Amino acid sequence: MKKIRKGDDVVVICGKDKGKRGVVQRIESLNYVVIQGLNKVKKHVKPNPAKGTVGGITEIEKPVHISNIAIYNAATKKADRVGFKLDDGNKVRYYKSSSEPINS
Repeated sequence: MKKIRKGDDVVVICGKDKGKRGVVQRIESLNYVVIQGLNKVKKHVKPNPAKGTVGGITEIEKPVHISNIAIYNAATKKADRVGFKLDDGNKVRYYKSSSEPINS
């Protein structure tokens, strides 16, 4: 079970987007996630008539390393750490600061 999942509200804790919040769109690999609206870069795209794409400069969202983000706790309005515990035989994620389970 992963500490950060798709759909989680997260906060960037270091880098050019430090302090900004976003929702995890997808997990790129074991250690990288793409966050909606964050870590945008400009990419130069060549036109490809066979695929019907036009050329130009587009903005895309690049992956962020999982160590540079933390889950957002709505109750405290701060970034928080994630822990795991067993609840009725099920493994559950919880906020370390308040010991409340994470609803996802």
